Amino acid sequence: MWPAPVSAPIFHSPYPVNLDLRGRRVLVVGGGPVGARKAEGLVRAGAVVTVVAPTAVAEIARNPDVRWHQREYCRGEVASYRIAITATDDPVVNAQVARDGDAANVLVNSADDPANCSFILPSVVTRRDLQIAISTNGRSPALARWARRRLEAIFTDVHGQLLDLLSDVRDEARNALGTSELPGWDDVIDDYLIELLADGQLDAARQRVRATLGLQGVTP
Repeated sequence: MWPAPVSAPIFHSPYPVNLDLRGRRVLVVGGGPVGARKAEGLVRAGAVVTVVAPTAVAEIARNPDVRWHQREYCRGEVASYRIAITATDDPVVNAQVARDGDAANVLVNSADDPANCSFILPSVVTRRDLQIAISTNGRSPALARWARRRLEAIFTDVHGQLLDLLSDVRDEARNALGTSELPGWDDVIDDYLIELLADGQLDAARQRVRATLGLQGVTP
């Protein structure tokens, strides 16, 4: 992190990534509603989630996929995890976790406390495997939430189905031709294709994609 005036971004051009946390140990410090939301999202990502907090809401205490240590955070324990998220209202705890993370090369996010973050979490629109992330560089969570709501109205479950279809046809091309790099991909997606999927005409949509890519004579 770099010193900056209040009006300037806290992070300089943050590098956007999607982390594969399947089977990775992740720590959440804080057992309130915010901590519960963070833990739930991490569980969905396949992480092995541990929550450290003296008290915890039912969503944490009764969640079989979350290990809850009913105690205060212990200095240095973040070193045992791949990443950590603090969700407390105690700036002293947040700062301690951040310092421990820096010392152990563990990435730390602190909810609503960007000064103690080494990474920030975007607002995300999820439609199956389609994810659209919105970030304001930590400057305005309200704007990120507004943008997410707008995108949620534009991108529906049909777009998740579209992704599944395009992935299937891409696999067909790769298996039959040895490559999926075909001319025509940029012409595949249009409003009519999405209308076919919205009407439940999956076969017609598939044939339209294959025809655009020149795969009519290729056995799936």
